Amino acid sequence: MVERIERLEEEEKGLKDDKRDVYSEAKAVGYDAKIIRKIIRIRKMKPDDRREEEMLLDTYKCALGID
Repeated sequence: MVERIERLEEEEKGLKDDKRDVYSEAKAVGYDAKIIRKIIRIRKMKPDDRREEEMLLDTYKCALGID
């Protein structure tokens, strides 16, 4: 069990390194990593949850005089 967990942790570290490299590549060609992360988070959301969040964000922005 311990060896399996250690192996999985090592694989996880490798995947994190790969992910960091992809973000670096994106940045090198002009993309903003923060925006890419936000897009990925949005894409993971259910459509109804995404719409609800967008409506709430718009409501808060309007109430605060943003936009």
